[in-house]
Amino acid sequence: MSMTNQSVAPDSRERLIQAGYELLTQRGPGGTGVDLIAGRANCAKATLYNVFGSKTALTLAVLQRREEIWTRGWLEAGIKLRASEPDDQLLAMFDLFHDWFRRDDFEGCIFLKMLLESSVEADIRDAVLTHLANVRLLITNLADEAGICDARRFAEAWLMIMQGAIMAASEGNADAARVAKRLAEPVLAAWPRRT
Repeated sequence: MSMTNQSVAPDSRERLIQAGYELLTQRGPGGTGVDLIAGRANCAKATLYNVFGSKTALTLAVLQRREEIWTRGWLEAGIKLRASEPDDQLLAMFDLFHDWFRRDDFEGCIFLKMLLESSVEADIRDAVLTHLANVRLLITNLADEAGICDARRFAEAWLMIMQGAIMAASEGNADAARVAKRLAEPVLAAWPRRT
């Protein structure tokens, strides 16, 4: 911990991450300024810079929080609750997405939003790619457990279907997950398996 962080109340950091999380997931980086984040966190802009040093550092903390909440706490945990077999867990992702897409607070995918924003900084882009690689690794591990040949390549294809569903839902198609699941089922059934 740096000296500057020690002089700030511990809850300031958490309030800033929470405010950044809410705003960045809803608006993306281009629509979320430092003043807006500081205002939502009920602190001065100087506090944000004292705690994080930059909006980029705060954004990286928000991306890490998103992985903890969304990838680990919601997606990974949710598929394990819905299914016990790897094939069923892979398909359960789309059932989770269906519920997510129909929520009033559906905000889309912060990772995709940031990846698509042309002005995103290289550090943020690299972090986004790392977080997406972690989602792909989750899929790869399930595919490997299911005996799928070339599980890494399968995971790339599966993630494309997932991302397409998220983008369609972001455009307003609340049934995108069900359509994506129908597309995914024959891919899963036809993919070669180890004997």
